[in-house]
Amino acid sequence: MSTAAKMHMQGGKRGGEEFVIENVSRRNFLSGMLSAGALVLFVGKSPLLAKTARSGAPAGDGIPAPENAAVPSIDATVFHPGVYLGIESDGTVYIIAHRTEMGNGVRTSLPRILADELDADWSRVKVIQGDGDERYGGQDTDGSHSVRDFFEPMREAGATARLMLIRAAAQKWGVPEAQCVGDPVHYVSEKSGRKLGYGELAALAATLPVPKKEEVQLKSPSQWRYIGKPAPGYDLESICSGKPLYGMDVRVNGMLYAAVERPPVLGGKVKSVDDSATLKVMGVKKTIPIAPFKPPHAFQPLGGVAVIADNTWAAFKGRKQLKIEWDNGANAVYNSAEYKKQLQQTARQPGKAVHSVGDPDAEFAKGGKIIEAEYYAPHLAHASMEPPVAVADVQGEKVKVWAPTQDPAGVLEQVAGALGLKKENVTCHVTLLGGAFGRKSMADFSVEAALLSRETGKPVKVVWSREDDIKFDYFHSVAAMYMKAALDDSGRPRAWLQRSVFPPIGSTFDKGTVYGDEGEMSMGWDIVPFDIPNFRSENGPAAAHVRIGWLRSVANIYHTFGVQSFVNELAYAANRDPYDYLLMLIGPGHTLEGGSPPELAKSYPYDTARLRRVAEIAAEKANWGKKKMGKGSGMGIAVQRSFFTYVASVVEVEVDDQGAVRVPHVVTAVDTGIAANPEMVRSQMQGAAVFGTSLTRTGEITATNGAIDQSNFFDYRVARMNDAPYQVDVHIVESLAPPAGVGEPGVPPIAPAICNAIFAATGKRVRELPLTRNGFS
Repeated sequence: MSTAAKMHMQGGKRGGEEFVIENVSRRNFLSGMLSAGALVLFVGKSPLLAKTARSGAPAGDGIPAPENAAVPSIDATVFHPGVYLGIESDGTVYIIAHRTEMGNGVRTSLPRILADELDADWSRVKVIQGDGDERYGGQDTDGSHSVRDFFEPMREAGATARLMLIRAAAQKWGVPEAQCVGDPVHYVSEKSGRKLGYGELAALAATLPVPKKEEVQLKSPSQWRYIGKPAPGYDLESICSGKPLYGMDVRVNGMLYAAVERPPVLGGKVKSVDDSATLKVMGVKKTIPIAPFKPPHAFQPLGGVAVIADNTWAAFKGRKQLKIEWDNGANAVYNSAEYKKQLQQTARQPGKAVHSVGDPDAEFAKGGKIIEAEYYAPHLAHASMEPPVAVADVQGEKVKVWAPTQDPAGVLEQVAGALGLKKENVTCHVTLLGGAFGRKSMADFSVEAALLSRETGKPVKVVWSREDDIKFDYFHSVAAMYMKAALDDSGRPRAWLQRSVFPPIGSTFDKGTVYGDEGEMSMGWDIVPFDIPNFRSENGPAAAHVRIGWLRSVANIYHTFGVQSFVNELAYAANRDPYDYLLMLIGPGHTLEGGSPPELAKSYPYDTARLRRVAEIAAEKANWGKKKMGKGSGMGIAVQRSFFTYVASVVEVEVDDQGAVRVPHVVTAVDTGIAANPEMVRSQMQGAAVFGTSLTRTGEITATNGAIDQSNFFDYRVARMNDAPYQVDVHIVESLAPPAGVGEPGVPPIAPAICNAIFAATGKRVRELPLTRNGFS
């Protein structure tokens, strides 16, 4: 399994790797070998970066460049003490963004952390996107762990460079180091009032030895100027003016274009092909077969026939003229309607125990008030605005790839493996991503481009259509859930059973995997944040018939839908207000056993008091119980802790007599520990409200005879403006707890909060997603 796969499925943990700062002299670095898993602060050479003559334009080889003027490589700057940082003699600070920007704000948040400890003037900082390189540490931007993993390393990198500049000033002035301080205006000042700019000190600082870690002093939170302060995205202005390079924008000299006709069913193969009509299309050069994958499919291309042409139009038109007879293979028996029944039947049978407390079976046997419910969530597609696209140029033993990828290290690994090359012979240039939601963690489209470039001897750009994107996705898993509770006289659960059945992500890497792994179970299922004396969670087997991948918040989506919907049902069964009932279940607050990997439990304990607090804030800000709701209107609340962040959302809905649903207001409260950039936290929660509303209303992928039924936005509908929440208010809890995830945790509470609100408004219970399956529009 790839590093990216392990990370997201373990809630962001890098497969057991630890991030460390290692002080290494340039001489020692060049004379020794480094562990690929180590994050090295000081090295002698960084990956070469783009050089460009105009803003936003690709260089001769198509590498995206930062806005404004020519940019040197980091190792060409006067003072380049580490892989993330370079300072020029004019005082300009260059900071590498080694994670991928896709609207998540990471290209702003991580550099600002370093800049804060460096005491750099943000207006003079230039952020440069890093290529794929193991020396940066983990680069896969999924699992909501970029800031969490690199908060301390980026601080230490900035603080170490600041100390070296201070020592350079002390040496230049001939005064004790203690008399020199870094100023928050890009200078080092001496007590007598003398000042030297960072640029003036860069050359001297570059000659100094690297300080030991214990010599480096980090700022206290009261000294932070950027950390915890809201700031717009570094790329915001240029993005709004169309300057940055996305994957679809990449052009290189002599480039050909490819469109691929893939097997309609997972595991299908070409029986025969007639390309005579295709070759008559003006601009079409040739067709090239792509071999089917060898199980397990992992990140391999699906296979099929590629049409190579001078332009995208010719490639797409030629593809339509292909006459292919397919052998659809074993998965041709897959029909999602029948599979749904199978999952539901499995969910009604005893499964494999995941976590147990007490003896729920004995409690159920005592009788009393027993509540049962079943929930179902369908497959979902990522459907990001920019479909997969990649350019590859294979020249002998060397390969260059340009891709909007969340995991450049995965591109290096997969392309090298497919071509039988050494990984160090592959270069991956990372462009901006026009959305991703997890889809672009997979390297299959980059591998397609590389294989076709090798066959043609020229650079090849593979472009996926919207139909390709939806039909050949790594789909978010379908899930069936069974819930059962026994209530005491006060309405509190004395026993609780929950069972989840879904084709697991592990099936992507081992076709025989039918049970969810520890990572998927930890996503809202192994434990619940309630004090229940008799509890058991179970998981049932389910075989996959399509490619399964992670989508924004992964298993938390369906698990939170099941658990938080069931809580609402229990509240009504107990004749209690749903919000009051939720607080009763959470209790005053305690630390749960579980909910965090053992190695992270100390830093990220599951503290239900924090969960209760966000519920209280969301309810208070939404005027829960105080706002008069008219006919067909209602409020719903749901909470979830995912990726170590606590989120509560209150959703207000209006439903007319025809079942049309309107979402006028969403109030979200979030506790993510230290919010490195509150503006990014706010935007991610707002985006999550729209994303969650979209999948709740209309998100559904189905299959007939193994082939996906949906093909574009007309039948896989995403939220239009009138479908999205009209207003989203976000309230961020101030905290000095370690920073946690932001990109994904806002999604899980939205679906159950909407469905709970619909019940409050109409009395109709929604146990199956999307809403269109329940007569709502």
